[in-house]
Amino acid sequence: MKVTINDVARHAGVSIKTVSRVINKEPSVRAATKEKVEAAVRELNYQPNAAARNLAGSKSFSIAFIYDNPNAYYVIDMQNGILQECRKQNFELVIHPCNSKAEHILDEITDMIRHSRISGVVLTPPFSEMPSVIERLKELGVNFVRIFSGHDAPDGISPCIMVNDFDAAFSITEHLIALGHSEIGFISGGKEHKSTFERIEGYKEALSKHQIDIDESLIIDGEYSFDSGVAGATELLKRTTKPTAIFSCNDEIAAGALFASRLANVAIPQDLSIVGFENSPFSRQTWPKITTADQPNQTIAQNATTLLISEIRKQKAPDICQQFTPTLLVRDSTAEATK
Repeated sequence: MKVTINDVARHAGVSIKTVSRVINKEPSVRAATKEKVEAAVRELNYQPNAAARNLAGSKSFSIAFIYDNPNAYYVIDMQNGILQECRKQNFELVIHPCNSKAEHILDEITDMIRHSRISGVVLTPPFSEMPSVIERLKELGVNFVRIFSGHDAPDGISPCIMVNDFDAAFSITEHLIALGHSEIGFISGGKEHKSTFERIEGYKEALSKHQIDIDESLIIDGEYSFDSGVAGATELLKRTTKPTAIFSCNDEIAAGALFASRLANVAIPQDLSIVGFENSPFSRQTWPKITTADQPNQTIAQNATTLLISEIRKQKAPDICQQFTPTLLVRDSTAEATK
């Protein structure tokens, strides 16, 4: 038979309420009592049911992951990181994909939070960078954590994870410059994402540092997609003076740029170097494998969830704002400039 909270309480010689406090990691339990209950949980192999806990009391033990991102690999990494921490902390995860540009998106988010009895929300771009979403969550009194692109001091509105895209883009561009490239094209991601602007600015800053003129015609507007990489590279390769390198705003764009280069009979990296960003499977599934910035999305998501649950439980986290800087990962898609 399935072990219940009553069984754990009897085994540990404490009340059901005490077991509940230990399971929910409430601070008002003596260390000796906590150890007895945790031992009983282990010995009986008790598995708390978060859905039942939600129904049984006023507290909710569910958090939501709200996202709008075309990159399936990014979404999967985020889900896995959040889920790993939810299981560790006995929380349930509600996954809610939606369209950030939809007319009634705020009402959709509100309805989801109320109907699913959500106690906290993990926000990724572009939602984490939308003031209207932040204000709505504050009005609803729901805890939230934001994952967003930035290298400046945070605003203190909520716990957050900042990804330093600026410094990472600077390092990638310097890598190309060190190989002798000065005609470096740039294919951007969607303008609704702050990461796009941070990566463009890091690229420009590296060029300026090395006294290379910034040619705006080498910067191509795009989206975070394979097709955008194909279109952007095709446009760049039609130029009279072709770039010797292309900085793609993510690995999916880079894979598209590599495909377009092959169609144009441009050898990679002999005739053209290509770099991506994020170290997603796209960067490892091409030939040659793509030089990129290693962004640990699963770890970022897990840390964000830890911060969120600490906020829900009103526990003091050591650092309510953390920063990750993606690191340069050199592979076979970059080489010295030949002209």
